[in-house]
Amino acid sequence: MWLLSSAVAPGSSSFRFPKAEMEGDSNILITSFAPPVVAAILALSPLAPVSPVSAAAMSGAEIQRGATLFRRSCIGCHDGGGNIIKSGASLFANDLQRNGVETEDAIYQITYFGKARMPGFGETCSPRGQCTFGPRLKDEEIKMLAEFVKAQADQGWANNIPLTDDD
Repeated sequence: MWLLSSAVAPGSSSFRFPKAEMEGDSNILITSFAPPVVAAILALSPLAPVSPVSAAAMSGAEIQRGATLFRRSCIGCHDGGGNIIKSGASLFANDLQRNGVETEDAIYQITYFGKARMPGFGETCSPRGQCTFGPRLKDEEIKMLAEFVKAQADQGWANNIPLTDDD
């Protein structure tokens, strides 16, 4: 408060630092404003990625169900995490990151609504030409599929997709 009251002359709209005050402490702005500025930057920046879901965090049944959904709906284009339609749009972590699809939510959104050549699989996906003509997936199925894809991507698709079908 002292800065504003002593720095602005009555009737003036310009901000000036008092010479006497500044000579005593030339770092007043840095010491006064650095902590809140640094706190704001840290709070708003993604310094560490959100901890990814790993296959270890998913139960065996969830992994199996995710694998089944993947095998039924995705493997035709994304066998082993690749992409037979478009180069650079694989399900490997580096491609997902480069394409801005780093989170389960982003994977969910693209799986639900589709993007470019990839059709959407959501129950209410539209417009019709952007969506699959095959069976649609329920919200919880797409969520499980997104968790499965994210876990596989984080592990470099090193784990083989289980071959048994639980349905």
